[in-house]
Amino acid sequence: MTNARYARLQATAQRLIAKYGQAGVIRRITPPDPVTGGDGTPVDYPCTLVPITYDQRYIDGTNIRSSDRQLYISSAGLSIKPTVGDQALTADGTAYHIVAADPNNYDGVTNVVFIVKGETSLNE
Repeated sequence: MTNARYARLQATAQRLIAKYGQAGVIRRITPPDPVTGGDGTPVDYPCTLVPITYDQRYIDGTNIRSSDRQLYISSAGLSIKPTVGDQALTADGTAYHIVAADPNNYDGVTNVVFIVKGETSLNE
């Protein structure tokens, strides 16, 4: 059952991300047809997100690098849950591979905000 408190938290998160965030895209590669094969098809889902630099004390060069970002993605209006393997593309053109995702779903129904770890590839 939906808890009104979490719906209010979702609305607050959406308002703050809309105010301080930027338009972005979550790109998910759909798997190829199992019979005919081929390549997967990229599908873009528009979203609003805020890329935040990790605090210096968490950057160890292995688990978290200085180029990694914590991405706060508004769950309101988003038709998918960002998962490991998706790409988050920010307005400045940076592509982050999602390597960890937390839906902040406290009541089991309402996704308040998605907080994901975005990692750039080593050659970018």
